[in-house]
Amino acid sequence: MMLYDQYPVHLTNSVGGKKEQFIPVNPGHVGMYVCGPTVYNDVHLGNCRTFLTFDIVARYFRYLGYKVRYVRNITDVGHLENDADEGEDKIAKKARLEQLEPMEIVKHYTEGFHHVMRQFNILPPSIEPSATGHIVEQIEITKKLIDNGLAYETNGSVYFDVLRYNKDHHYGILSGRVVEELMESGRKLDSQDEKRNKVDFALWKRASPYHIMRWPSPWGDGFPGWHIECTVMSTKYLGEEFDIHGGGMDLKFPHHECEIAQAVGANGKDPVRYWLHSNMLTVNGQKMSKSLGNSFLPHELFSGNHPLLEKGFSAMTVRFFMLQSHYSSTLDFSSEALHAAEKGFKKLSNSLGIIKKLTYSGKGEGKTQVNEEFSRLVFELHTNMSDDFNTAKTLAVLFEMSSRINDLKSGNISMTDVSEEKFNIFKGSYVKMMEDVLGLREEAEHNHELLKGVVNVLIELRKKAREQRNYALSDTIRDDLKKLGVQLKDGKDGEMTFSVE
Repeated sequence: MMLYDQYPVHLTNSVGGKKEQFIPVNPGHVGMYVCGPTVYNDVHLGNCRTFLTFDIVARYFRYLGYKVRYVRNITDVGHLENDADEGEDKIAKKARLEQLEPMEIVKHYTEGFHHVMRQFNILPPSIEPSATGHIVEQIEITKKLIDNGLAYETNGSVYFDVLRYNKDHHYGILSGRVVEELMESGRKLDSQDEKRNKVDFALWKRASPYHIMRWPSPWGDGFPGWHIECTVMSTKYLGEEFDIHGGGMDLKFPHHECEIAQAVGANGKDPVRYWLHSNMLTVNGQKMSKSLGNSFLPHELFSGNHPLLEKGFSAMTVRFFMLQSHYSSTLDFSSEALHAAEKGFKKLSNSLGIIKKLTYSGKGEGKTQVNEEFSRLVFELHTNMSDDFNTAKTLAVLFEMSSRINDLKSGNISMTDVSEEKFNIFKGSYVKMMEDVLGLREEAEHNHELLKGVVNVLIELRKKAREQRNYALSDTIRDDLKKLGVQLKDGKDGEMTFSVE
């Protein structure tokens, strides 16, 4: 029996808002698509929470025994200012301001995004496609929507006809928006507008003579709309119907609503079985925003270089802090809450180090009461995670397990009180849930990896100094490291290694 048979997953589907049992399209497999970053700026903490949420989802499904294909895209064209159909492309605007090529901007911020993901121990997706790598497919699906009578061309731009779509389908099924109310709200169309109706959205936009990012199409030179890229990439890599689509709550409307309409309009079927959305971040009860001066970039949290922070916090502490709330709940940042999270994580991390070193030394059977308690904790650990990926409740069980681990270490619970089978299941569950599912590393392990990285940088600097016959600098690096207790050793072929005294 697979773990997913023993602990079936239930999740809250954003369509309808009800908790449902997860039944995959293909048994034993999970296909998941998550909207990735628009790479024109540093990734912000709200994005990090979203990607952490779906990192946990992917990790847990794999832990249960599913084969997971996780697709998370890179938006490198088509995302206009104010998430609208008018205005400048966010990447093109940044390129103009920085006097760089748009793909230079894309490369710089994509690398920065990946660096932050590694710091948070967020695993890479199975596939990470880019919008610019799928222009042909976006043109083809736009042609298909025109052929199906659900899109129209005006002056080289192509728009999705929402009112025509809504005659046979339900535009608003995800967000709860009502087309008639959308038609009545806001400004009216004027003679300059290309759309037939104000609720229509762009599939393809004609490029002005000054627009940098442009591609040839049947309608002239232009670029794709923001929404069409995700419809193309999700269905290309996961099929016309797949299991899970995730993203931040702010993407429900219009982005995800438009994705559904495009896929249904093109392929005649709902593309996604389960929609999941992570909630927003607040700071001391207020919405996080640059204008209020209360937004954080990840490096500011790590360094403590922010007016609202007393000190910096490790990436694992911040990860642990985010896991203390259910992904669908608002998460409130404060210096006090981060301090409390640091203490809590340190307790679980210490217990992780202890249990990994403990080996069974009992007599094999143990006492019924202790065995039952160990079994209960393991059961609750899994049922809480299977209940809509409830990391908050899962952490509460891990704290209980941490107390039992300390009891084993201190002798309050003797090894003879627990059976070998129960001990091994208990130990394996704690370690795997901490490391493989929640992605929480021991602080000592994290610090060691950081030390290795720093020392290796210094080793490379010393090698270059020796190649340049700058022996004074080479000796200084060696001697200064030795004072800190780091011993460099020269090996064969000029290779250097180190040990910590």
